[in-house]
Amino acid sequence: MGAGRMVWAAAVVAFLARFPSLLWPLRPDEAGFLMVARASQPEPDSLYGRYWVDRPPPIIWVMQAADRLGGPYAHRLVGALACSLLVLAAAAAAREVATRAGVLDRAAVRRLSGWVAVATAALVSNAEIDSVGAKGELFGIPLVMASCWLSLRAVRRLSPPDAFLAGLLAMLAVGMKQSIVGGLVFGAVLLVGSVVARQVGPRDALRCAAAAGAGAAVPVVVVVAWAVGAGVRLQTLWYAVVTFRSDASHVIATQQSHGATSRISVLLLIFAGTGMLLLVGLFAVRLRSLLRHDPVPVVAIAVMLGLDLFGVALSGSFWAPYLFVPIPGLALALAALVAHDHLDRVRHRVTPVAVGFVVLSSVLALAGWTGAWVRGRVPVEVRTGEAIAAAAWPGDRVLVYGGRADIQWATGAQSPYPYLWSLPMRTLDPGLEDLEEVLTGSNPPTWFVEATYITTWSELGTTPIQGSLIRKYEFVENACGRYKIYHLNTVDPVEVDVDCSTPFRTIWGR
Repeated sequence: MGAGRMVWAAAVVAFLARFPSLLWPLRPDEAGFLMVARASQPEPDSLYGRYWVDRPPPIIWVMQAADRLGGPYAHRLVGALACSLLVLAAAAAAREVATRAGVLDRAAVRRLSGWVAVATAALVSNAEIDSVGAKGELFGIPLVMASCWLSLRAVRRLSPPDAFLAGLLAMLAVGMKQSIVGGLVFGAVLLVGSVVARQVGPRDALRCAAAAGAGAAVPVVVVVAWAVGAGVRLQTLWYAVVTFRSDASHVIATQQSHGATSRISVLLLIFAGTGMLLLVGLFAVRLRSLLRHDPVPVVAIAVMLGLDLFGVALSGSFWAPYLFVPIPGLALALAALVAHDHLDRVRHRVTPVAVGFVVLSSVLALAGWTGAWVRGRVPVEVRTGEAIAAAAWPGDRVLVYGGRADIQWATGAQSPYPYLWSLPMRTLDPGLEDLEEVLTGSNPPTWFVEATYITTWSELGTTPIQGSLIRKYEFVENACGRYKIYHLNTVDPVEVDVDCSTPFRTIWGR
């Protein structure tokens, strides 16, 4: 197979490898973002109105647009396209890295970029991370990868238009999730390093820096203009997008969470099992040699990759999809390694083994996921929500405690409580006074689902909530032994029949 066709084949495989997204219902974050998007009515003190989420408007706009065009699962098609674009951008960036490193044979450059494309497709398709859900991390990384490619090209060509696009795409990635800053970091370090190494003159560097800054400013200006036009106070926007993360980090650090602690070991196993650890280790071991050969891009890659991994480590929540974020840095690191291998053919044969490990891991993980699906998997959250929807009357409202927006979505009912995720609840309603007011008010929710044990976060004001449940609600069902369902006290019997045995087959047939 020709090198060019290898890249395109890898991009197609990355797209097709998202087929599990057709076989499983909405994940909690996806459901939550869709609920925010559908109910969005910006107010001066609320960025999105009824529901609160700490994400920039661009990710909500993407979900909103996809939903309007193709329904609640259309964003997963966007995610599959994002995987293909990531692979193509990785191949383009690899060509720039190889050319800069001194690989003069064009056929060799294309061949090396083909191997980077294959490894990138394998990483982004690995079911150990998440082959189903599509959200900010998946939407953001092709933007980062394309930004890195354009940054490399801008420095080589001294091209302000390329720098402008690089800055634009890098900031758009931040609009998908605030922690996806790799494109901004890589471009800045590359440009500064090129000036320090006297590869780019100060005047050309200033032109490119100004162009990149102008490009990065475009998404910011658009978001600010939208907020002003929608009547949202700028401090409301700033808090939701920036300041909240500091408050939330303090909450994560001070509140014990067995779930987050247990996810650390799982995340480390995934990091090793996907081959990411092997690639990082290989890059680290050969860093000194790579720096002697072509220091500027290598430093930029190292800083970018280090910050991405540091961000995952500091997240405090340790969810598997966070491992999508380092993929652009890993692709660039691999590009540097394969270029160095080509120029020094005698000593380094470990890189092909690493690529083989990454590909084999992806194939086995996808086969394992498919096997588990064939044997039958029951989405208890969806079945719980569907059972409530079947038993509910028109106008019933449902409150799901503990951050399972997929249950809330499946009920088809609105929530009277603005926090669909547990972290905003724990940060913005630490004493649960708002929750208690909802439960004890004149129009309490008809249904209450205890998706997380009330006492999970002992630091919260859970005693009044337990009292409200005892006084005003009756226990109805323990859905599949996992989720407690309550209904407002009534003289009429309430029955909920949760299907705990029928597997979920496709997003169409259910």
